[in-house]
Amino acid sequence: MNNPITLVDVSGKPAREQAFWPTVVLRRAQIEAEIERLASIDRPADGRRASSVNHPMNSGPIPAFAPGIDVQIVVLKPGEESTPVVRNSSGVEMCIRGSGVVTIGSKEFRIEKFDVWNTPSMRPQVVRNDGNDLLVRLSYSNAPLLERLEVHFVDNAPDLVASTGTVAAAADQHRARDAAKPIPIGAEGAQLLGYEWLVDIETVDSKALHWPWKEVSPHLQTVYNMELGYTGRHLYVLYNPATERRIGTSPSFFATIAKLPAGKVDRPHRHTSAAINYIMWGHGRSSVNGQKAEWEEGDLHFSAPGWSIHNHASREQGCTVLTVQDHPLHIANESLLWQETLKSPILKLGTDFGIQTNLSEIQE
Repeated sequence: MNNPITLVDVSGKPAREQAFWPTVVLRRAQIEAEIERLASIDRPADGRRASSVNHPMNSGPIPAFAPGIDVQIVVLKPGEESTPVVRNSSGVEMCIRGSGVVTIGSKEFRIEKFDVWNTPSMRPQVVRNDGNDLLVRLSYSNAPLLERLEVHFVDNAPDLVASTGTVAAAADQHRARDAAKPIPIGAEGAQLLGYEWLVDIETVDSKALHWPWKEVSPHLQTVYNMELGYTGRHLYVLYNPATERRIGTSPSFFATIAKLPAGKVDRPHRHTSAAINYIMWGHGRSSVNGQKAEWEEGDLHFSAPGWSIHNHASREQGCTVLTVQDHPLHIANESLLWQETLKSPILKLGTDFGIQTNLSEIQE
């Protein structure tokens, strides 16, 4: 490089004001038109007809709908299947039209409309359309974050030999770190650990999990029937145990499905995690940093730019919404700030004692 390193004096400088991306809605008509356009083009070499939803404020290096989240509309015609790709980004997917079969590593399962599944890092995924209609899915990943860090690994011709480095395979092996005994420092838990601890971390089995809509949807009636005075959200998290205390669907994201009763109005709140809503049924409105947005079935809404004050409200019939939010990523970074109401304290979730709802009261 020809550019010399520079030193920048930041003594006494105030913190940079954060630039929130404004809320935007990709309308159902736009999504449906793009699906038909993708279906009309020649099949790409990798079998992946896809469009990435790009926020107008995104400056790259790849398309993104939130600063660290991409959403792709992926289309397969009947009889087609995608070519396996291995990458170190992970994600969440939802089928929004058609049906087919997903194979991730050695696991295979059928998908239908509104089924959700997670895609673990470094596991090849193949999606096959064995139906008579287009198979369309929304694919969310943390690729924009990894691209900004210049560490996004993508292998379009992976060796599909199964890895032997699984949790089960390693359970009975002698480990070098057994000889690298921790050295206590002080009396509060600080330690010195040898190199072996850096490169032989305790493992958590990251599985591809599937949430079929036909099994999930009956449970949503429970939250739909909860009274309007409930102070929490009318939703369930699609929980992946591999995310442990981060309460995620993938290591970076949670996916929730909410079913709001008619006339439900959230209290204005904010959190550092970004949120993207896909409206599965119904309609409603949002206010984000004072900007109003109306949305309805089939729309895709960038609904909560990080730390923006926002709230949502359902209309006459209520609504069902898939929300993808980078909540687990922030818990891992110790950066998940949450303010449940504008009069509430700002909490660092995962360290501070969390927000309490009135669930026990309304169940009495």
